[in-house]
Amino acid sequence: MTSSPAPLEPARLARADRREDLLDAALALVASGDVDGVSMESVADRAGVSRSLVYKHFANRTEILTALYERESTRLHNELSAAVMAAGSLEEKYRALCHGSLAAAKARGQIFDGLRSAAGRNKALRKLQRDRDRVTAATYVHQTVQELGVAEHTAEPITQLLLGTITPMLTLWHSKANNDYAEEMEEAYMCLVRGALAQLRDGDAPRKAPRTTKTHATKPATSGAADAELSGWLSERIEQASPEQLRRIVRGFVDTVADVSADR
Repeated sequence: MTSSPAPLEPARLARADRREDLLDAALALVASGDVDGVSMESVADRAGVSRSLVYKHFANRTEILTALYERESTRLHNELSAAVMAAGSLEEKYRALCHGSLAAAKARGQIFDGLRSAAGRNKALRKLQRDRDRVTAATYVHQTVQELGVAEHTAEPITQLLLGTITPMLTLWHSKANNDYAEEMEEAYMCLVRGALAQLRDGDAPRKAPRTTKTHATKPATSGAADAELSGWLSERIEQASPEQLRRIVRGFVDTVADVSADR
């Protein structure tokens, strides 16, 4: 009797597992604060394998760090998404995102800080993050429309501002990285959220789309550049703001959006 060929699936799984082992070895190096020490040789030594085996999975050090950043950021995104989806109200979803982001900064902040410089130049990863951000924003906008009964064009700018405040909030937390400051930052963020949602719920924001008019204006042709310029300016101001200044920024922004929308 002739023996049948051995199945190929275990070999493929073994290769995938080996790649994960190499990424785990690189992660251990980064977590120790030695991101500059990550190399083909150091990863091989940490994993207890030959350098030639590392080269079978990764072309160079940058490819290792990029793959590691993609894996860890995907895990974090999935964790935050699960926490947000499990939350009930819109306010609870914002708190879940804020709390989860701060918890990740405390537990894995050093890892992401070390990886960000290498992965930030990768176009594919930047696109992946932009796509995730769009999905996140769309989820919050939909929840805002459903829960507060406002129009999508009214919910969107407030949503973008509240979500965009997460990153500078984490930057502020890193300046005093401790549990007490994390609680203070979370409450400051939720103050912004409650104020913005209260304005949408009780303020003068319209509950239907603005009327369209027949004009020959050329504004749509330049709106993309204008939006990008405004977004950049706003992001810069948010990153430089203190928690109290962030409260004032949001209050002023919400009031301005309400006034402009009412005029329409």
